[in-house]
Amino acid sequence: MEALLFNVDSGFLEGIVRGYKAGLLTQNQYNNLTQCETIEDFRTQLSATDYGNFLANEPLPISTSTISDKATQVLVDQFNYLRSNAVEPLSKFLEYMTYAYMIDNVILIITGTLHGRNTNELLQRCHPLGVFDTMPALCVATNVEELYHTVLVETPLATDARPHSSSPYPVPLSPPAPYFRDSVTAADLDDLNIEIIRNTLYKAYLEDFDAFCRTLGGPTAEIMHRILSFEADRRAINITINSFGTQLSKEQRAKLFPTIGRLFPEGNNALARADDIDQVRQACEPVAEYRAFFDGSASGAPRANGTGHGGGSESTANLLGDLGDDLGGGAADLEDRFFVHEVHLNKLAFLQQFQYAVFYSYIKLKEQEIRSLTWIAECIAQNARDRIHDYIPTF
Repeated sequence: MEALLFNVDSGFLEGIVRGYKAGLLTQNQYNNLTQCETIEDFRTQLSATDYGNFLANEPLPISTSTISDKATQVLVDQFNYLRSNAVEPLSKFLEYMTYAYMIDNVILIITGTLHGRNTNELLQRCHPLGVFDTMPALCVATNVEELYHTVLVETPLATDARPHSSSPYPVPLSPPAPYFRDSVTAADLDDLNIEIIRNTLYKAYLEDFDAFCRTLGGPTAEIMHRILSFEADRRAINITINSFGTQLSKEQRAKLFPTIGRLFPEGNNALARADDIDQVRQACEPVAEYRAFFDGSASGAPRANGTGHGGGSESTANLLGDLGDDLGGGAADLEDRFFVHEVHLNKLAFLQQFQYAVFYSYIKLKEQEIRSLTWIAECIAQNARDRIHDYIPTF
């Protein structure tokens, strides 16, 4: 049924995003980049790709952070073009995609404000896709109580993010409610609870995004549920591993797990009771794909990526702590296996037409490409040739 009317409003933009996807770097282009001896050679090789001369006006020597920022700006420009031409329900779908970046930006500003960081520096570090007009208002708060009320009043995340109760499709089971107002109190705004707040907000966001996708139905709901379920499971695993040896109780840990995913509910219950890595591994055993993440003999996953603007990846990058020895392949290996599987799921989204998941998947694949570019550039800059191939390609 969706094939009959999809192209009326969204066919043009689907064609555009599939064209963007065709411009992602190929394995041969990655090979050419890894053979570069200097950053100048790296810039020259990139100019032959769809990135073009995006670094042409940058003076030498070019830092890896500049490469990451400029590549991210290419992604932001593409996303803004799609968003400016979208109509409902695609426009709402794209808006949901920005909420994850808004959460990271707001948490960054809250953390920086509590530590008295420079306002301009905080705003410059925010991800462009999560920027909103009233975000600078968060930086003028002088105390915790004022900061809390500013968050509730000034952020889009404090308003009702789920206005689809009038949708002709079935209404999600979860009642509409703002993310921050339901998840955070003024007393929570301290260093100890910042990561708990972040994960609580992501839990509400993932559940809400999945509920919205269900209202769309068809292949969009099917593909997005698969992708969001993996993201929910990844966060549950990371939260569990990160909570070992901390003051976070098992009851508090369980409350941070999203109520979607292939591990829900039995696997989440097992993760909530887990006391060590072996019990985490046992909780993931029923899911064949997750079982491979903990296979100490697996050697196919590359090592750590560059960071850059990852949108969501930043919030999980440091969750694994110093548990590398306990994980066999190392903490970085586990996180990179998550990235590899995420790339696989997002590539599968392009096998079906007449659905919105391709917009989400393209952004995630482009972000992974930027992380890989940053990693290769960093290895060139530091002359770490032995690790330059430890990136995760997209195609």
